[in-house]
This record gives sequence, C-alpha cells and structure tokens, in this order.
Amino acid sequence: MIVRAMDEVKVVDWGNGTSHRYLLASDGMGFTVCRTVVEAGTKSRLEYRRHLEACYCVSGEGQVMTADGAASFEIRPGMMYALDQHDAHFLIAAPHTDLELISVFNPPLSGDERHTLDGDKFSHY
Repeated sequence: MIVRAMDEVKVVDWGNGTSHRYLLASDGMGFTVCRTVVEAGTKSRLEYRRHLEACYCVSGEGQVMTADGAASFEIRPGMMYALDQHDAHFLIAAPHTDLELISVFNPPLSGDERHTLDGDKFSHY
C-alpha cells in the first residue's frame, strides 16, 4: 500500500505552475497522479506526445483550447477533460485565481519532466 502526504511528494515547477507528483513510474502502478497548480493569468502551450492525460478540476477557473483555437472548453470545479489523442492544446488559467487540477498520466511520468514554454512551439514530454 502506498500512502503519501503532500509534504512527502516531489514538487516540480513545470513552467506556469507546480506539479505535486504523488505516484510515479518507480511506484509500479502504471500511471501517475499529480496535483497540478496553474498560475492565475497564464496561458500554456502544451502537448503530451508520449502520455495520455486526464484532468479533474478541484478549484479555480480556466479553459482548455484546441491547438488551432477552433474549440474552447470552460474548466471549473467538478469538470474533467481528457487528452485522449495526444492533443496539442492551450491550458489557460483565469486571471483572478489559480487553477488546481488532479492530473492522471498514462504511461506514468518518471518525475523530473518539465515544460519549455518559451517560443512558438507546443511544449512536450
């Protein structure tokens, strides 16, 4: 059995917030669970080429937008979105509050992954 408190997990600055990584590849569960905080007012250009990701919003507000801007979906507490096609996307936190998500990755993360958010390409790992 694995039991961890927030002060026992690896915390990574991923670019526009923090990722509190509760389960990693080394835990042998086959997936990763993170508490992801997205800083208020940020817009992140993201893509997971090797991972599928699902996110459940626990607090804050924001949007997830397709890479081409053709579709945008509101994110608020109680909502989930899943990137089931390795979708390139924008993750946008509302200007007045941080966005807090529970993120699940498959396959699991090793733990040190970070985004590179400068430039005009979608950051990936």
